[in-house]
Amino acid sequence: MAGHPHPEEHLVSTPDRGRRTNWSGNLTYAARELVRPASVAELQAVVSAASAAGDRLRALGSRHSFSSVADTDGVHVSTRDLGLSVELQGADGAVAVVPGAMTYAEVAPVLQARGRALHNLGSLPHISVAGACATGTHGSGDDLGSLATAVVAVELVTASGELVRLDCAHADFRGAVVSLGALGVVTRLWLRTEPTYEVRQRVWEGLPASEVAEQLLAVLGSGTSVSVFTDLSDPATVSSVWVKDRLDRPGTLAPCLASRVPAAREVHPVPGVDPAAASPQQGTPGPWHERLPHFRASHVPSVGEELQSELFLPREAAPHLLPALARISDLVASALLVHEIRSAAADDLWLSPLRGRDSVMAHFTWRPEPELVLPALRAVEDALAPWEPRAHWGKITATPELRAPAGAYDVAAFEALRARLDPDGVFRNDLLLPPR
Repeated sequence: MAGHPHPEEHLVSTPDRGRRTNWSGNLTYAARELVRPASVAELQAVVSAASAAGDRLRALGSRHSFSSVADTDGVHVSTRDLGLSVELQGADGAVAVVPGAMTYAEVAPVLQARGRALHNLGSLPHISVAGACATGTHGSGDDLGSLATAVVAVELVTASGELVRLDCAHADFRGAVVSLGALGVVTRLWLRTEPTYEVRQRVWEGLPASEVAEQLLAVLGSGTSVSVFTDLSDPATVSSVWVKDRLDRPGTLAPCLASRVPAAREVHPVPGVDPAAASPQQGTPGPWHERLPHFRASHVPSVGEELQSELFLPREAAPHLLPALARISDLVASALLVHEIRSAAADDLWLSPLRGRDSVMAHFTWRPEPELVLPALRAVEDALAPWEPRAHWGKITATPELRAPAGAYDVAAFEALRARLDPDGVFRNDLLLPPR
């Protein structure tokens, strides 16, 4: 990936030289060492040794999680050096076999060169495929599932050192895709692909929040992938609406968009930030992987030093989001860089935040000031509590119970699977689920 070295080469050392931070710098990992095996066999040996020693081990991906979902007090292992590459299977390349450590920015051009594409991408193409799928990360689109819904098989090294492959016909498959790293170290994933397609992206600025709120379901259905941004500095105004349209499946614009002219300039999601890192706009068509993300693969994403939180709510909550946040804007705006609203389709994966319900997602990019952010985040979570929110596994929350609300997930099935694959808790991480 041009301009981006391996994720571990970004790592920042603290004075004790034994600790590392995540991408944004808000989290210092507790792992005592980072191991980079040079083959799958070496990885199996590393995991087996940790298990035999009663140690803990976790896979470290691209470090774009803001929570401690990837942390451990034992060994961090990177799979960047396993010597794996992208392979396409079938005469038409309908399935891509992808190394888990590769980022979407690395995988997508390979697929594009072979005339293939994925159904969706996240805001950032710089995230690892395994990490994104394991945490239920998503893009946007009323009819599009999370990135994990492209997975048709997953391969991982379990606590015993065994290399296991679970495909979509296996009884445990729905627990193995969004697995939070709790079942083993993912080496490869098999992803469903489709023929390549082009997308155009248009942005509307400065829309009345009351109109957008009233028409929000129609706004979110205006394109293949839609995002609504506001910084709440003026609760009466939505900063921008981004509509990404597949050329072969054009959407129907909501009235509040159809009656206005799109922006004739490039825009960054965070108001006032240089748009150089943002993906191309102004309706110029381009390949799927250069338009679906908000950020270019060749640029450092977003604003870097920040905190992020996200809540998944049922689709019917959409019209209430902007009014609910407007009522607490005085508690939130000073801590907020930008708020984003997106949508995604339901799935049946055991620990997916989209499990069982079509959803609207309320995403918040916060200033890197925890003492300012936590009260604001608590106000947001309280305001949206009536709609039974679920917190993103890889982002921060002021209400830990929102990570696994009662009835949201099939925790019993997942715990049974974890007990079989990791009986001694080698991959245990107390953020994920209560330790056994």
